[in-house]
Amino acid sequence: MSERALGSRAIAIISYITWIGWIIALVIRDRRDVFVTHHLNQALVINIIRFAAELALILPVFGRTLSWIIGIAALAFWILGLYRAYKYSAEPLPIIGQIKILD
Repeated sequence: MSERALGSRAIAIISYITWIGWIIALVIRDRRDVFVTHHLNQALVINIIRFAAELALILPVFGRTLSWIIGIAALAFWILGLYRAYKYSAEPLPIIGQIKILD
């Protein structure tokens, strides 16, 4: 694997590590690197889903259950996204992979 690919892979992995990692990856990335942009986008969607899980706790009746379900789904997406970044794969995640926030 080339040095550039290793750098791209490292930045993609960093993007999945909390909001702080996402911001760091956004700042240090090469804007022309579509692999990193792809993983930044997916990590952003996962972070938004995790935020939605926290917001679900506000709901009085089913809030905890809904938050738990959303949180488990976000965890599964996070693990799969992190694994694909490590394997240097740009395959989109199921269900959320088609959501494009960053270009």
